[in-house]
Amino acid sequence: MGKPTGFMEFERRERTYAPVEDRIKDYDEFSVPLAGDELARQGARCMDCGIPFCHNSCPVNNIIPEWNDLVYRGNFRSALEVLHSTNNFPEFTGRICPAPCEAGCTLNITDEPVTIKTIECAIVDRGWQEGWIQPEVPGFSTGKRVAIVGSGPAGMACAQQLARAGHRVMVYEKNTKIGGLLRYGIPDFKLSKHLINRRMAQMQSEGVIFRANSHVGVNVEVTDLLADFDAIVLTGGSELPRDLEVPGRDLDGVHFAMRYLTQQNRRNAGEPISDDIDITATGKHVIVIGGGDTGSDCVGTARRQGAASITQMEIMPKPPEKENKGLTWPDWPMKLRTSSSHEEGCERDWSIATKAFQGQDGKLTGLQCVRLDWADGKMTEVESSEFELKADLVFLAMGFLNPVHDGMLDGLDVEYDGRGNVNADTEHYKTSADKVFAAGDMRRGQSLVVWAIREGRQCASAIDEFLMGSTTLPR
Repeated sequence: MGKPTGFMEFERRERTYAPVEDRIKDYDEFSVPLAGDELARQGARCMDCGIPFCHNSCPVNNIIPEWNDLVYRGNFRSALEVLHSTNNFPEFTGRICPAPCEAGCTLNITDEPVTIKTIECAIVDRGWQEGWIQPEVPGFSTGKRVAIVGSGPAGMACAQQLARAGHRVMVYEKNTKIGGLLRYGIPDFKLSKHLINRRMAQMQSEGVIFRANSHVGVNVEVTDLLADFDAIVLTGGSELPRDLEVPGRDLDGVHFAMRYLTQQNRRNAGEPISDDIDITATGKHVIVIGGGDTGSDCVGTARRQGAASITQMEIMPKPPEKENKGLTWPDWPMKLRTSSSHEEGCERDWSIATKAFQGQDGKLTGLQCVRLDWADGKMTEVESSEFELKADLVFLAMGFLNPVHDGMLDGLDVEYDGRGNVNADTEHYKTSADKVFAAGDMRRGQSLVVWAIREGRQCASAIDEFLMGSTTLPR
């Protein structure tokens, strides 16, 4: 634990942000880290809970009280070792994880949880700054070859673990650069891409081979992987977006959110945009349909592009401003969350359904909407509540259904579960196809980066045992 009386002596302090008027001028990260002495005080607030609920709330099972105590005592290097023992990429989670650990913190009962995410990020950033993070090259080779399809957080975590176990690992990525959703789906202002490049360099030194522009099932034959590798891991993510099939869906101006976000990330990286439509929000009235993180990312991107107006709307009712701790703690609560992108400027509305997209000469001009009533959990349209919204662009950010089946998955003839995900359990991660495994969103459906890293690590342990008969890799 930290200081026994720390939670009574020190108030919660969090990272701050650069002013809105400054940060919306570019796509750089804008959080302002806490100073070292303030970090120590925040680590001191960690209590001797008896049962550290933060452990159970963290999908990667971070050993949070231990590294909080080490930060309090100024021992950042040991804190980094503890942090890396469960999490391959804390610089990712320390930036884009929603921090369910903080929701489970005992101090959250009084709305003052330890700033776990801020401390986590500070530990790993200090590690890179000091040069403590170096390649962990195995001193032996097993002679076994593993192909990993998809280079998002699940694929990268699985690859690093297997390489450190002495296997020859090759990661296939259909895009021009490695990183999957981290690279192309998360805006640069939330996650700078040099962080991915830095980890890639470490992994390459550890023996991982990356193959970009390699779309398995398209320009890489599935049969070749089956013939050349001792195991294949599917970590391609859940990429089939949920659509909104209403009149006018085919109008120019209605786009899936991820297409929009990917384009801007490619622009920032100097990559060509292969789409036939260049989507920008400059001077346009933007509607974002969907209230989650992807929708919020569209808001922040449209603000930086200079949209005339931005409205984010959600079919579900507005969540409560504050949860009932007696009913929710230590679980993740349903409550209203306002992101940094929302703070940069947008209108938000709830309990709205889109009835049709309106247009002229094939181009979007607006939406026909209706308000909804959610009494007793049932959705009904409110009588005479129809209204129209002006719109030049609409981004559909309503989540993802399952992985794309055409091509690789159908070619491997793997079984799917009831939701269309690749069917595999969380013990062996093995699919119905011989020597083929699956982890991350492709197996569990759309989820968080922490779940992807956890599944990648656990899948690596299962594969190592499959190949060698036993394993020392942690789960």
